[in-house]
Amino acid sequence: MDDRPDRASVRDTYEEIASHFAKTRAYPWPEVDRFLESAPGGAVGLDLGCGNGRHVAPLAARVDRVLAVDASRGLLDEARDRVAGDGVADRTTLLSGDAACLPLQADAIDLAAYVATLHHLPERSLRGASLDELARVLMPGGRALVSAWSTAHDRFDDSEGFDTTVEWTLPDGEVVDRFYHVYDPAEFRADLDRSDLVVDDCFVSSGNCYATVSAPE
Repeated sequence: MDDRPDRASVRDTYEEIASHFAKTRAYPWPEVDRFLESAPGGAVGLDLGCGNGRHVAPLAARVDRVLAVDASRGLLDEARDRVAGDGVADRTTLLSGDAACLPLQADAIDLAAYVATLHHLPERSLRGASLDELARVLMPGGRALVSAWSTAHDRFDDSEGFDTTVEWTLPDGEVVDRFYHVYDPAEFRADLDRSDLVVDDCFVSSGNCYATVSAPE
């Protein structure tokens, strides 16, 4: 029997923990900063799975406007406060959306960050659809950074990708399970190669699989 959650259950998990979760995510990831510093700028950036919005300001430093998309309205509320505090609210549009079916036009995005979100999609077909959606919305030649949790993390002993849950403990002691698909690096690369994205580089850093990708010219 398949006990994986559906997408609504994953979203509801983050609705429940959004406020507490946001307080623990203060800084942009260094891998995202390095990618953005070396990437060409553009008109529109996308923070896909934006969470509390911690990567919006770094994106806004490279593009004129940022679209920040998340399935959780609770996290979008946190992101609204974050981008206001970071001084980029006037150049940010927050959108509720599904990473496997984005509410965006094709060829609309110059630069994107898609970090720590792909691994929350509970089926491989959805993860593949999400990568294809990223390819669809990127303009030809547009670039993105994609990340997912990896078996290379020192908390895991597995060599092959697997589904798991990770506990989140709220201040009142309630424990909430979060779904993850933990990728092995070869599986991550295989999913990217099956997608409509062009893979420029794949690497492991800080226990995560990363890829720099682009849309076909």
